[in-house]
Amino acid sequence: MAIFEKDELLELNSRYRATLINSLAGFKTAVLIGSENSVGESNLAIFNSLIHIGANPPIYAFICRPDTVKRDTLTNILETGYYSFNYVKTSDFTKAHQTSAKYECSEFEAVGFGKTYIDNYLAPFITEAPVKIGMKFIEKIDIAINGTIMVLGSVEKIHFDDNLLSDDGFVALEQADILACTGLDAYYSTEFLGRLSYAKTDCEPKRID
Repeated sequence: MAIFEKDELLELNSRYRATLINSLAGFKTAVLIGSENSVGESNLAIFNSLIHIGANPPIYAFICRPDTVKRDTLTNILETGYYSFNYVKTSDFTKAHQTSAKYECSEFEAVGFGKTYIDNYLAPFITEAPVKIGMKFIEKIDIAINGTIMVLGSVEKIHFDDNLLSDDGFVALEQADILACTGLDAYYSTEFLGRLSYAKTDCEPKRID
């Protein structure tokens, strides 16, 4: 059995510790964030930290690493106020991962993703992404303990195939073969197990799928 106390974690090799803590956080949607600067230069980068903040109004957040080095995604968002979340298929996991390389040109062209604009929205989307979400910057929260940054944004537009949408608003992402990830370099497909009714103390949950 693997057992780590906090003092042991702090003594680990930094890369080993980063891999351990990142992967232990579990499966998440691999999100590719599209953005542009004020002169139209585009950027595309993979993130594994999408956070649902609330539904009324609809707000998502993500975490940026410290801006002690060049962070094009964060810079572009603060400059223009707009960005996109793109979910990609499992077949594109190599290209998605490659967007984390330090290119001097647009990652759209460098890794081979198509770039598209929707209704003159001020951020690019991945053409072939089965789920596209247009975001507008709300707030940047500096996290003092480790220098990371939480970026909050409002959901401005959502585009996906209506075949994924259930009558109650549930989006069946697994039907679009959406890419999932853990840590910084591991990628997965998903399998639907079932949806369950609202939990109550006086009855067992029932399947609702």
